[in-house]
Amino acid sequence: MGWSWKLGRVFGIDVYVHVTFAVFLGWVALSTYLRTRESAEMVVGVLSMLAVFASVVLHELGHALTARRFGIKTRDITLLPIGGVARMERMPEKPWQEFLVALAGPAVNVVIAAVLLVGLSVAGAALVPDLANARGMGSFIPRLLWVNVGLAIFNLVPAFPMDGGRALRALLALRGDYVAATQLAAQLGQGIALLFGVLGVLYNPILVFIALFVWIGAASEAAGVQMKAALHGIPTRTAMQTEFHILSADDTLGDAVRTLLAGSQVDFPVVGHDGQVLGVLTRSGLIKGLAEKGTEHRVSEVMDRRFVIAHPYEMLDVALARLEDRECRSLPVVADGRVVGMLTPDNVSELMMVRSALKAPPFRAEG
Repeated sequence: MGWSWKLGRVFGIDVYVHVTFAVFLGWVALSTYLRTRESAEMVVGVLSMLAVFASVVLHELGHALTARRFGIKTRDITLLPIGGVARMERMPEKPWQEFLVALAGPAVNVVIAAVLLVGLSVAGAALVPDLANARGMGSFIPRLLWVNVGLAIFNLVPAFPMDGGRALRALLALRGDYVAATQLAAQLGQGIALLFGVLGVLYNPILVFIALFVWIGAASEAAGVQMKAALHGIPTRTAMQTEFHILSADDTLGDAVRTLLAGSQVDFPVVGHDGQVLGVLTRSGLIKGLAEKGTEHRVSEVMDRRFVIAHPYEMLDVALARLEDRECRSLPVVADGRVVGMLTPDNVSELMMVRSALKAPPFRAEG
């Protein structure tokens, strides 16, 4: 996610903080100081927010580590003012797996709250602090306990794509069609988003941001599931470009510029003398290479070597998912060690538009 700083790596997962979260912490510090005129209270306020978002990170790790048990990797976790976002490489394919992954986050908050409750009981501290006279760490633990209770309850609201909505979609999918279950969960989620929006305008502006997140997220995921279902059974060769340019590893950046300006292709497979793909030269990589090295350097010096490929008879939904995992927006299609096509998201969109216009039955792979 753009405008984010890396905080560290936990259980092999990169944790980032978005710049808006840092701004939010600054606002908490300033508002606390202006209200109390005490530096100690300002520090406690900031530490309280950091503890809350530590609970959010643990919540997201609950999702990530449960997904890992099912062979699903998590790319990273990003902290935002409205919570955390764990980006998984894909969603679980089996409904019962998605159900467990969805509930793992709130379960972590329940465990944290239970541990804090036991600690307060042993210490004989009050479970409900006197918020009017709260000072320092005396009210910190009870507040953190109730925050985790609130996080667990709030995330279980069946507003897809929140945790409760994902759990609901998983339960619906157990008894019926996955696409229909997603549509129903998304519609319910958007209905709840409207309610959040109204409550946000009347009482708490943060709910407006949450409403936008839920509304956009529900629509996006529903569209994605529909597209994946529509692409199922279609071979990659149906959508790939068959007219494209290839660069040699010995070509210069000047050669690449002339090829770029000669047509509409923006990413180019780079091959060796034997025709094997060595990398992909992206437009952004070319521009950066020109700025740093000039036109005489070889494309092999600036090409992206972290590329992925597809096979022409591989299913299009699988190839598209692989493409979406990469920063490069083009994927070489290779058969018998030679590049036979290029695949981009635009190719897939164009195929879908043509099929929609013709109202044709799905293309199927030939036997």
